[in-house]
Amino acid sequence: MPTQRPDRNLALELVRTTEAAAMAGSRWVGRGDKNGADGAAVDAMRTVLSTVPMSGIVVIGEGEKDDAPMLFNGEEVGDGSEPLTDVAVDPIDGTSLTASGRGNAIAVIAVSERGSMFDPGPCFYMEKIAVGPEAVGSIDITASATQNLKWVAKAKGESIRDLTVMILDRPRHDDLIEEVRASGARIKLISDGDIFAAIATCWPKAGVDIMFG
Repeated sequence: MPTQRPDRNLALELVRTTEAAAMAGSRWVGRGDKNGADGAAVDAMRTVLSTVPMSGIVVIGEGEKDDAPMLFNGEEVGDGSEPLTDVAVDPIDGTSLTASGRGNAIAVIAVSERGSMFDPGPCFYMEKIAVGPEAVGSIDITASATQNLKWVAKAKGESIRDLTVMILDRPRHDDLIEEVRASGARIKLISDGDIFAAIATCWPKAGVDIMFG
């Protein structure tokens, strides 16, 4: 008698992977060991990811194969069935936040059709910009921060002085911070976790209009 495999919703299965990573990482909150937190989250995410019904290849992961024992770039994940996918993972974005007992660390996974995900290659830092739904289509990563602020303010029907910008507090962003302040916008500096910052632009209660990084 043929056996029927029950339907499984891919999105819900992927939620299970981030849930597993978050739960494993939570045991390390405030313990001062960001590597321990990251290792626990990576192991938990990979274990659950191996049961997800897909044939995935990690495009953006924990690093190159020689530097990351699991979830490295190019690793095959999933249970080997269809669909064929590209995968980006970060079991904990904000390991320092976790280690120091602060909030806004997040477990992340993104999946797309095979061959469709942007592969940044061997890079470490990237220029990033994110806005909420009111400003969709109003930004350009190749334009200046000042110009993007003008476009976002126009899209939201506000002045630049009403905008709040979230930026990762790093020396490499000193010029960016100076430009944004000179434009008149407010800045919320964060120590870590720019994925959370990008999501915050879509959450009205967060009070963030745009993320630069």
